[in-house]
Amino acid sequence: EMLLILVVLVQYIVTAGACLQCERSIKTMHEDFILSAPSVDDQIIFQMIADQAYVTYRETSQSRKGVIGNCLDPTTLYRAKTEYQSEFHRFLNAPHIEPLRHETIQIMEKGRKILEKHLEAFIPNELCPNKCGLLNRRVMDCVSCKYKTYICPAVSGQLDCDVHLVQAEEGGQAVLNCFLPWHRFLLGKPEYHYSRATDLYTQLTEKDFQPLVVTQDASIVLNQLHLDEQGTYRCSLQDENGAVYYRASFQLTVKPLPLQTRQPFVTLPPLAHGVYSPTENRLMVLIVVVTTLSLAASVGLIVLLRMMMNRQKEVK
Repeated sequence: EMLLILVVLVQYIVTAGACLQCERSIKTMHEDFILSAPSVDDQIIFQMIADQAYVTYRETSQSRKGVIGNCLDPTTLYRAKTEYQSEFHRFLNAPHIEPLRHETIQIMEKGRKILEKHLEAFIPNELCPNKCGLLNRRVMDCVSCKYKTYICPAVSGQLDCDVHLVQAEEGGQAVLNCFLPWHRFLLGKPEYHYSRATDLYTQLTEKDFQPLVVTQDASIVLNQLHLDEQGTYRCSLQDENGAVYYRASFQLTVKPLPLQTRQPFVTLPPLAHGVYSPTENRLMVLIVVVTTLSLAASVGLIVLLRMMMNRQKEVK
């Protein structure tokens, strides 16, 4: 019976382990589980099962060298790990009716299904999301339990990808956005190199483009556009060594503003000589009144000051 259980458990753990056995937290969890076995004999059996499972899995993976199913990215590995840990802790905390060895078979089978689910979702949809351009990303090698660089060539085999038509008005602005979601998986710190050629809709060579800006931001904004700023703009995603991973073009057309008709200035006809308008008459009367009042106030002030000086002399 013990030999039969050993064979069955090895079969399940081999498939359930996968990259999970590369996670230190998973190995620690398994070790704690082995030490908690009800007897020394059980501990020996489960330790033998775990050791043999890891060896057998590595041998199985090596025989399938070149198959990308042996790789996981850190995000997918984390999802599989946390889901498996949750199921394993639920298994440990549940009341055990059947013999513990048989329930261990079930939890290992659950781990296999969890890993299989994440692999089936990751490999076809997330491992190489670049339809165009070149992607080099960090993945876990489930054979060596080490991270490595996996290169995803473009399906089309080209680095020149999208062509965007952009229209703007003279004096307005245009936004050129070069970002694609898979750019965030690239290793290192690639930068976006923007350049410009004055021609539109022609076969352009590298010599036709003049550098504009190098930035870590995927988009740039062109403000206060002039007519002579239209042309073909190119975005090139490169690493520090000049390796190109992706290129996109923006064909910018600047629409001139409509010509504005100038309104002639309206001038009033000159007044006839010797004729005063009512406004001028009222203005003259106002000036005369203000002048008269000012003179009267000045004379009154002088008289008041003279009287005050005479009184001071009489008091002395």
